[in-house]
Amino acid sequence: MTAGQDIPNTVQIDPRRWVILAAVCAALTAIIVDNTILNVAVPTIEHALGATPAELQAIINAYVVVFAGLLVAAGLVADRYGRRRAVTIGLTILTLASVAAAFAPSAGWLITARTIMGVGAALVMPGTLAILMHTFAPHERVKAFAVWSAVGSAAMAIGPLLGGLMVERFGWPGVFVISAALSATAIVLIAWLVPESRDPHHRTIDVPGSIAITVAIASIVSSIILAPDYGIAAPIVIAGFVLTIAASALFWVRQRRATSPMIEMSLYRNRQFAGASLAVAVLAIGTGSVLFVLTQHLQYVLNYTPLQAGLAIAPLAVGVVSASYVGARLPDRIGYRRSIVTGFVVTAIGFLVLATLTPATPYAVIATGLLLAGIGSGLASPSVHTVVLGAVPPGRAGMGSALNDTHQQLGIALGVAIVGSAVATGYRNFAPASLNAEAGSSLGGTLSELSDNEDGLIDAAYLAFTQAQSIGMLICAVFAIAGAAVAWRALVADHHRRDRS
Repeated sequence: MTAGQDIPNTVQIDPRRWVILAAVCAALTAIIVDNTILNVAVPTIEHALGATPAELQAIINAYVVVFAGLLVAAGLVADRYGRRRAVTIGLTILTLASVAAAFAPSAGWLITARTIMGVGAALVMPGTLAILMHTFAPHERVKAFAVWSAVGSAAMAIGPLLGGLMVERFGWPGVFVISAALSATAIVLIAWLVPESRDPHHRTIDVPGSIAITVAIASIVSSIILAPDYGIAAPIVIAGFVLTIAASALFWVRQRRATSPMIEMSLYRNRQFAGASLAVAVLAIGTGSVLFVLTQHLQYVLNYTPLQAGLAIAPLAVGVVSASYVGARLPDRIGYRRSIVTGFVVTAIGFLVLATLTPATPYAVIATGLLLAGIGSGLASPSVHTVVLGAVPPGRAGMGSALNDTHQQLGIALGVAIVGSAVATGYRNFAPASLNAEAGSSLGGTLSELSDNEDGLIDAAYLAFTQAQSIGMLICAVFAIAGAAVAWRALVADHHRRDRS
């Protein structure tokens, strides 16, 4: 039995289902854009708020860490109190926090606002897939998931374009103005078009367990971010790793002893669910960090404006959208496992192309790498979501959707931390010794300290950054290949049955 056939056909077909899908995609767009729109504003924020590399990573990751840590609990909230209600409340929080972020006077304020935005996003995301699970019959879900995935991936790539436009028109606060507008629009559409649904056999929400898993994620990500500045053996870094272990152990114990655990650990004994979940988490470590690094290359090294940088990332969206159509139909020809592996390998090739960048590399190479990465994502995403959710009972759709998103968001958070820290460390190692400690801490710091190219220091800084960036992109490619290997080994081969049908 394939993943798409594992879910009983218990859904009453809603004649408005495609309109409901549009409303759900509007909500999805709001939270995904918030995840990527800030990347193109990183150089501007670094200059305006005097943010350090670690603070910049924290500004990006505060949203993702809380998002990932609260997703499972938010899925239970959606199951218990209603998916439409949870999505609407989450969008409201997102709107208000975005307005607060627009007025941030410091990096600390912005990190706090992004943290609150993560709470809102966590309430929204599980409800989107759960609504689709209860709106579409099993035979139509792969198409609905393909649209959902394409919109989400396109929003991920369009975010920098919107960000660039807003930064040029209104400065970095503009990115939060457009975020608030998107969230407010989605509130209206969800309240107007989406019917309420909930799980009549909902589970108890484990508040201590939710806090524990959030602390575990936040502490591991923070430790990775702080390591380049303080050293891997620094007390603050070691304390973070210890806290991660302690919080993870607490979460595990609570799930083992609870009469109604927040997560059904038995799901991870399902080969399809566990394999696809691990594969997408590993891939997300690479995909989640590409824009964070590449937007700095475009603006610092190539001297693109924020809007030009946003436009330069468009091939990623083109690849995702164009390939998603094929990705929705590919499982019928080669099976889910081969579809996922094919997509991951194409994505890895895209990362390898981006690993060749130097200060003199033409834009065509960047566009090619982004296009391949987008095509790979579009080919794999529909199959991944179908396999993961196909292993979850319909009554636990909120929880299943939350776990699916948690794995991906955790990968993104770790990716920004791991790859961002690798690039920061690499830059410091490759940067000329004649640069002072402050100017050598980041490329942005270097450029703000040097007024001209005396002794070729700016050219040397560009070269150091691209060398460090190549290491980061190679790390992304390794994780993408690892995801393909996990999918190939863990997922059940399903193409033989399809070949005979």
